[in-house]
Amino acid sequence: MRGIKTFLTFITAGFFLFVAFWLSTTFLEPKFYDFMLKAFTAHKYGSDDIIIIVIDDESIAKYRWPWKREMYSNIFEYLNQHAKPKLIIHDAIIGTLDKENPSSDKKYFASINKLNNLVSGMELTFKDYSSRQEGKKQDEKYYNKFSTPVEDNREYFEGFHFKSILPFPDEYYRVLKYAAPVTCPQDNDGVTRDISLFVAYKQYLYPYLAFRGFLLANENPECTVSQNNITCNKINFYAPKYRRFFNGQHRTPIKYYKLYSNNYSHKTISAVKILDDYDRLKAGKPTELEPEIFNNKYIILGANVKASSTGLSDILHSSVSPRHPGTDILATVLDNSIHKDFLKALNLWQNALLSIFAAIFVYLLIRTKTIFISLSIITISLTLFFITACFCFYNGLSIHVITPVIFSIITMIFGYLHRFLLEGQNKEKIKKAMGKYISNDIMENVVKNIDELKLGGKKSIVTVLFADIRGFTSMSEKMSAEEVSNILNEYFTEMEPIISEHNGVINKFIGDAVMAIFGEPIHDKNHALNAVKCANDMLKKVRKLQHKWLEEGKPKIEIGIGINTGEVFAGNIGSEKRMEYTVIGDTVNLASRIESYNKVYKTNFLIGPTTYEAVKNNVNVIKISDVQIRGKHQKLDIYEVLGVIEEKGV
Repeated sequence: MRGIKTFLTFITAGFFLFVAFWLSTTFLEPKFYDFMLKAFTAHKYGSDDIIIIVIDDESIAKYRWPWKREMYSNIFEYLNQHAKPKLIIHDAIIGTLDKENPSSDKKYFASINKLNNLVSGMELTFKDYSSRQEGKKQDEKYYNKFSTPVEDNREYFEGFHFKSILPFPDEYYRVLKYAAPVTCPQDNDGVTRDISLFVAYKQYLYPYLAFRGFLLANENPECTVSQNNITCNKINFYAPKYRRFFNGQHRTPIKYYKLYSNNYSHKTISAVKILDDYDRLKAGKPTELEPEIFNNKYIILGANVKASSTGLSDILHSSVSPRHPGTDILATVLDNSIHKDFLKALNLWQNALLSIFAAIFVYLLIRTKTIFISLSIITISLTLFFITACFCFYNGLSIHVITPVIFSIITMIFGYLHRFLLEGQNKEKIKKAMGKYISNDIMENVVKNIDELKLGGKKSIVTVLFADIRGFTSMSEKMSAEEVSNILNEYFTEMEPIISEHNGVINKFIGDAVMAIFGEPIHDKNHALNAVKCANDMLKKVRKLQHKWLEEGKPKIEIGIGINTGEVFAGNIGSEKRMEYTVIGDTVNLASRIESYNKVYKTNFLIGPTTYEAVKNNVNVIKISDVQIRGKHQKLDIYEVLGVIEEKGV
């Protein structure tokens, strides 16, 4: 039974831990990840190597939206002619021509044609092509032009199930040299925590827009994509891929940076300043900005306007801000790539092992230490674990924070429950074992008053019963010790339940005799009558045993019983280190003396006068007058009980 309870406890705990791991990893851990990332990882601003040119509210206020595409052309011309940026990323998708301003488009396409360091956005969609054959041609067309050398060593396909590519106008497609998906994945709660550096599309792999720009700036090295990492040997590049939560795929965690007051982590310049300076340069006037600030920089051109009517709001929910501009997230991924500064992380199974280790550690503490010590160590350990987690996040390593704590709490609950069950079972085993040496009733009384256990007791009126085997000494001389032991064990085994049935408590076995108490520690107002009934049943049982033993060739056994009622001292007698519950007093001695007179008067069942007065209406007796009891100055009347009268309303 104990093993079954332990097994069920462990199975239940394991089930709760599994459910807790799934729930925590899906719903709680991502939130704690965001908190830890913002509090401890994002402690520095983004690199000065990256500058974001943003079409903001100021730009729209001066140059009314929608812009003609020559406005973008002017920005590109400014960068191409007067500055020497290392890379330009245009965070935009051109899906249609401006039919109202074809000359503006022409100028825009001409400026793009001059740029060999420009990467623009392309969009993958979940909508099927109208024609599968035409779609296949377009997929191959775009892949052949905009792909980068990649070796795909993934173990299985993983990614968004995109179904088509939004096509560019032919004029734009011809002049644009580099394009990449702008896909920015979000977790189930809408937060962008990771990025797919290579976006899976059907059987193709396209680098994400920021990563495509990084590869272009490094002369398009060949990359290898596996399930757990991305490498580019030529430039010694390595980016880890993890599945950190149940709601995420194998992606690279974004290491966010500290945000300025405008919610950007990188330096931003309003597009209106570039346009104004471009006009000043053409007019030969002094500029507000020095074009040299863009030399050898990574430039990102994007839009983020608060006015929703423009359709230029580019706000995403990131780990560090619920209103994080998408262009800055793009810049962050580019920054991570340039400086190989990706956030490292334990994968899902490593985090699971961390949580399991925490659970095992807590359980062992609970099993081996006291409650106070185990709780103290667990509290200190969880505090140190949180400090360690903070240190890990500060140094760019993500680990699960809340799940090990939840595992520890669940383990504490089940651990202490299991300990309670084991202690309860052990206590019951001890009680049963001790009950073989002392009365179960005395044992229950000790357990009930365990905190008040001490020497001493109280005066009580009780009935004491002594039962002794006649001729035991001579019988034992004719039998082996083992045979004597077997007869005694059988005899006592039969007597014990009879005594218990009548609310008696076996105080002790004295060789072949047994002493029982009625009235303490079990309170019973009819203790005298119950003692007499008990003795009567004991004699009946002995007569049955006599027939059985004769058939087995064993000697005939007779017993004598003496009962006396009176005041005793009932309680714990002995020393502080060892004590026993018993009764002492003249009443006990007299009961023993009365029993011994069975030998004198050739009787089996004698009671004292006080007992007789309590039961005289319920017994048939023969009075034995003027008996001189050893140790008594006055003679007493004792009574031989012939039988017990069936109760008549007593």
